Amino acid sequence: MPDILTITLNPALDMSTTVDHVRPEAKLRCERPVLEPGGGGVNVARAVGILGGRALALIALAGFNGQQYLSLLANEPIVPIAFAIPGETRQSLAVIDRDTGEQYRFVMPGPRWDSEHAHEALTAIDRAMGDGSFVVLSGSQPPGVPLHFPADLAAIVEERGGKLILDTSGKAMKALLGIGSARQHVLRLDGEESAELAGRPLRTTTEVADFAEELVTRGVAEVVVLAMGENGSVLVENGKRWHAVTEKVKVRSKVGAGDSFVGAFTLARSRGAAWEEALVQGVAAASAAVMTDGTELCRRADVEALARTAKLTRI
Repeated sequence: MPDILTITLNPALDMSTTVDHVRPEAKLRCERPVLEPGGGGVNVARAVGILGGRALALIALAGFNGQQYLSLLANEPIVPIAFAIPGETRQSLAVIDRDTGEQYRFVMPGPRWDSEHAHEALTAIDRAMGDGSFVVLSGSQPPGVPLHFPADLAAIVEERGGKLILDTSGKAMKALLGIGSARQHVLRLDGEESAELAGRPLRTTTEVADFAEELVTRGVAEVVVLAMGENGSVLVENGKRWHAVTEKVKVRSKVGAGDSFVGAFTLARSRGAAWEEALVQGVAAASAAVMTDGTELCRRADVEALARTAKLTRI
């Protein structure tokens, strides 16, 4: 059984295309669209597969879109586990304006959950994971999922001797600061999420590291990773503060950069890499992902090349 399990509560059928120019009112003649299975946890599992690993991917799927989504996974290097819910799996659309190079991203809402669905999902996760597994909860929480879901999951993972890696946003992210939140093994946030949670801009590498250390001290997570876009990522663990960044790359699409980071980072840790080594693999995968078009994730050769030249600094 793979020792990585990813969880996607709010997957999306990702459609990407290009058009000469985006303008109002007119009919916009698009290129043939590319349809891919999307959502944080699934993309993390795909990135693991691209980089030579193997992950189980538990995905909440609904309706016709859910069936189509599952069929697309047949060609992906993952082991999918469908968790059936009522409603209809959401869709998303990414359109690139060829004149400007700008990308427009439209994300539809997913089905509404209730507390019973969340409880059933926790039971399904417990059955799917192996003892000592790395469990990745990535992506948005659907409407109706209790804000304490990550804390409940952290308790289950800890009981099974596993490690929870959490990449979340929105209200669920803010709830992590609440009294009684379970301690995550790793918490990863991007730049906007970090500033939102901090309640202030984080302009320098030192400010980012200080806030990451604050989260560790407050008991939110054992390890905190904060992304800084093209300026790499910062990791704080047990008093150690690391910053890793790759050489500059040409940005084609930012979709999937964070998921590629988490996939490479988790795979490296599952293979015994030190924290700073896993950080380098993560930033290399994130940079590699922005070099690809549309919703395509990182490419293994690009990750390996960028990791070799990445700059790692102790802060």
